[in-house]
Amino acid sequence: MVVAAAFVLDTTRYLGLGIPVIVSSFEYPLPARDFLLKMTFTIVTLSAGFKGGEVTPLFFIGATLGSFLAFFIPLPVGLLAGMGFVAVFAGATNTPLACSIMAIELFGVECGVYAGLACAVSYLLSGHNSIYGKQVIGEAKHERFSFLEGRKLNEL
Repeated sequence: MVVAAAFVLDTTRYLGLGIPVIVSSFEYPLPARDFLLKMTFTIVTLSAGFKGGEVTPLFFIGATLGSFLAFFIPLPVGLLAGMGFVAVFAGATNTPLACSIMAIELFGVECGVYAGLACAVSYLLSGHNSIYGKQVIGEAKHERFSFLEGRKLNEL
């Protein structure tokens, strides 16, 4: 299905790592189709049981989503792309603190507050889901889910 879609769209932009697209997302606003198609291709690939990687596609999806939001949010495109880059990863891995530190390492201390807020919101809205199923819930995100503490995410 992915190969057929790439032929129909006449592009390989959404296949593979997509590093050139990630880099361009920091330079100018990209269209919504970039994050939507990469997300669709990644979901189809992983749902079919293929493991082509999770990390770089998440960076691609986040950076292009942030870049697209520059059309609506009056902040620099590079800042929004960086926030998306780390926030999507924070939500998908349940690691907001690590992703906030990663943002500071990659993009500089100036983005720390913005990235930290984006990572926290993403983490809180992601529920008890993660790309890492063996992750154990140390503390529930809300008290009504406290019965889940100590369980692995793939057991839910």
